[in-house]
Amino acid sequence: MDSCVYTRLGLAALCLGLAPGTLALEATIEGIEDPLAENVRLYLDGLEAEQYSPDRLESEVLRRSSEALRVYGYYSPRIEPRFDDPDSPTQVTLTISPGEPVLIEVLELSVTGDAAGDPPFTEAIEAFPLEEGDRLRHAPFDSLRSRLANLALERGYFDWRFADRRMEVRPYANSARLYLALDSGRRHRFGDVNFRGHHIETARLENLAPFASGEPYLASRVARFNQRLGETEWFASVNVRPRLARELRRLALPEAEPTWWQSLDVAGVEPVTATPRIAEASLLAAASLQRPTVPNVPIDVVVTPADRHQFEVGVGYATDVGPRLRFAWDQPWINRYGHGLDHNLYISAPDQRFSGVYTLPLADPLRDSYRFQYGLRHKDNEDTRTLESTLEAARRWKFDNDWEQSLYLRGTFEDFTQAGVSNQVLLLYPGISWSRTRTRNPTFPTWGDRQRLAVEYSSDWWGSAAEFLRLTGDSEWIRKVGDDNRFVGRVGLGMITTDDFADIPPSLRFFTGGDSSVRGYAYESLAPEDDEGRLIGGEQLLTASLEAQRRITGKWWAASFIDTGDAFSDWDPNDLKTGAGLGVRWISPVGPIRFDVAHPFDADDAFRIHFSIGPEF
Repeated sequence: MDSCVYTRLGLAALCLGLAPGTLALEATIEGIEDPLAENVRLYLDGLEAEQYSPDRLESEVLRRSSEALRVYGYYSPRIEPRFDDPDSPTQVTLTISPGEPVLIEVLELSVTGDAAGDPPFTEAIEAFPLEEGDRLRHAPFDSLRSRLANLALERGYFDWRFADRRMEVRPYANSARLYLALDSGRRHRFGDVNFRGHHIETARLENLAPFASGEPYLASRVARFNQRLGETEWFASVNVRPRLARELRRLALPEAEPTWWQSLDVAGVEPVTATPRIAEASLLAAASLQRPTVPNVPIDVVVTPADRHQFEVGVGYATDVGPRLRFAWDQPWINRYGHGLDHNLYISAPDQRFSGVYTLPLADPLRDSYRFQYGLRHKDNEDTRTLESTLEAARRWKFDNDWEQSLYLRGTFEDFTQAGVSNQVLLLYPGISWSRTRTRNPTFPTWGDRQRLAVEYSSDWWGSAAEFLRLTGDSEWIRKVGDDNRFVGRVGLGMITTDDFADIPPSLRFFTGGDSSVRGYAYESLAPEDDEGRLIGGEQLLTASLEAQRRITGKWWAASFIDTGDAFSDWDPNDLKTGAGLGVRWISPVGPIRFDVAHPFDADDAFRIHFSIGPEF
């Protein structure tokens, strides 16, 4: 056989290897309706006729169909299969008469032990959808069995067992008897928390535990403890797990390897058989002699410290400010008390900022802390030139409803020129703010909202250069309807009351317009003007926006929007500036990339392009 023949045989073998797999048998069901018919189809799904002889194929079809009907309580069906081709079938038609259903004659469900008075177990039993006289269905019984077992583990009944678990079916009598009895045993309680690998004071970590020693065990609280430790950012890894009694087996030493003298083959002497130095059964028996009246579960926490110095560089672009660069140096912990220090540098053409925050956590590090901030800022935009330095001391609280409250005292020195008027001011003023951010999928939220309200007051009584009362607030909502529709709404407002407006620096005056406020207008170009048309900033602010988005395909979305707003010296709704337009969104790994074309209705420009990158929240 020459090489040409070998080549042809090889190609033939390759083609056979690449041939598509055999097709599954297609079933048509007659005589019954869904959900019975659909369940029969599911049981027959994937059945390949070529793997069976004709007689075995018919038996397999009847077996699977009967099983599909039994789970719905039909144990005596009549099934007539008809194949399209007896020798090589691809389709089967089943004519099914389900027969009389099996009815529940006896239903006994019970919980004994400590769980007998635990409401979730009682609710699970009461929610069982079947009663005596109902048609038998397997799924609810199996679901209840799994539910009770899961509840036992979740709620600390680690000695649980099913004292009875039976489903007795009498097809000849069309009756069934269901028995399910859970013996929960005693409920375990939380024991001591043991930390390993930590670099933060133990007392501070113990304050993060959402449980106390002696409280009834709940798996959800263990998971919450793990989450809270991770939220501190003190650790690179966190592992929180309960130490159950069965882990005593780990103390049983393994079988010892026989030494050389134990392995000698001496006539008349039996070889020595090595045994565990502490037998597992003996160890558990000894432990049970002093079993506590109320069993407890110690919690073991193993952590590894996070990097002490963390660096991050971000590059972005927006039509408001052009290219922008951010550099962050974070120190999530600098001592055993968990104090942290963060530094941030932000650079763009009109705005440069350098700031830092020293965080001093209190008893509950995630909820209570002191924060000391500093900042330097230079801004050169439109008719604003300013150099600002700020120091701030704040007390922060976080409440159970996710709202955060911050009470602060801020000192600001600002050297500025606004609309050709220069000034230097030193302000010292207290303030209070409330904020909350909730979101799902932070990169491109499918649901979320954000609110913030702040009140600040300055007075010359304590040496501040200007007396004012300033209020600011904003809110944003994101809601998704179905899989392909998304809506975004925003509202912002502000007000400052003062008789010393000339001494109010640009950082406290109001300007609007740009990518994130009123599209169609340049960045911070909307504000009251002087006689020469130069921006002086407003004493009031109002902005609102509504945007509708529709998925085009995959990660691409189309958007339509309308924005309105302005900054005022005297409020007048007729002075609101409005822009509307269309845009495109692409969900990138760093957040949505937004491209908008907006038309301003109160300006000479025909349109303005807005482009930005980054998360919305």
